[in-house]
Amino acid sequence: MELDLAASEVNQDPDRFAREVLADGPVQWSEAHGAWLYLTHEAVSDGFRDTRLSADRIGPFERVAAERPEEFGKIVELLSGWMIFRDPPAHTRLRDPVRRAVTPRVVEGVRPAIEQTVEDLLEAMPSSGLYDFKTEFAETLPALVIADLLGVPASERHRFKGWSDGLGEIIFSVRPGAIPTDTVREAADEFTSFFQELIEHRRSHPGDDLISLMVQGGADELTAMELVGACTLLLFAGHETTTNMLVSSIRVLNDHPEQRHRLISDPAVTATAADELLRVAGPAKTMVRRVGEPFELHGQQLEARQKVFLVILTANRDPAVFAEPEVVDLGREPNTHLGFGWGLHHCLGAPLARMELTVALRRLYETHPHLVPAEPDRKWSGNELGLGFGKMLVQI
Repeated sequence: MELDLAASEVNQDPDRFAREVLADGPVQWSEAHGAWLYLTHEAVSDGFRDTRLSADRIGPFERVAAERPEEFGKIVELLSGWMIFRDPPAHTRLRDPVRRAVTPRVVEGVRPAIEQTVEDLLEAMPSSGLYDFKTEFAETLPALVIADLLGVPASERHRFKGWSDGLGEIIFSVRPGAIPTDTVREAADEFTSFFQELIEHRRSHPGDDLISLMVQGGADELTAMELVGACTLLLFAGHETTTNMLVSSIRVLNDHPEQRHRLISDPAVTATAADELLRVAGPAKTMVRRVGEPFELHGQQLEARQKVFLVILTANRDPAVFAEPEVVDLGREPNTHLGFGWGLHHCLGAPLARMELTVALRRLYETHPHLVPAEPDRKWSGNELGLGFGKMLVQI
């Protein structure tokens, strides 16, 4: 079969796609993507851990910048502080200050704020009728939470949404060279100016927010622009992916009403529900790597500069790891899904995302047990990199 992760049938029926391609082996060539696809859980996990596969996107961005207006270089400079686009040792240097700041104690300390924000959003919801769940709830909750963690006034969250949308055009594009410069440059400029001022303020007036913790905890090892980049990554990743997961979870739970009931009636799934939702409907479909040097991985000889796709969508449905992978089971244990990445690039915000998903979805359905998507047959969308919905109207 043709291996095209952007195909509509992959988005609409990922279980069938995974079942068919996994039967043909752990590593396969895709003409559509000009890349080797690593498909099984073992192959993808090993790919995440193998440093001979490069996660660097700054080099390609810089090559694009050389052929674009000068302003494009400013965008690349900002993104150079995003650890997810870098390899060691730069990745390690960028990650360490964030890792030291985003501790379990810090994450657990934000739980009361999450619970209160959820209650405020639920109180503002109408008691019946149509409701724009994505705009009013799924975008608002994580934006307020990450703004609070960073020590940013909640009144600024609407500006963040516009800036994030601008940066998202290049981050989620498979052809960044084709992106118009103006919108993305304006977003990068706004992000940079805002965080430069906030970082300087926190140096002289520290608080208990993440920016203060990074500044006071050894972030001097980063350049000024790298620190700004780290802040923008936290803000972008802290609300963009959680927004997508909240929206996708509404669809999954609507399609599996027995699991929706279980979410609000069975306390035992509190610790496991978010991971199962990430396994079956995570926003990351694949992670792209480049071969740094010739070597063999899972029986396939790889040549320098070749593209490798680590396909999370199929790895998370590998029957060698997940019993009955096509069954949605909010109590699934163990659940070694790869929705948060693996190895060096495992998401530092995973505990926060789990907490937001679990608290928000449980209280949402406790308060509105009959909530359903207004367009239950609306198709999933996405490209080879991601999966989701453009909007989510619900009927309360």
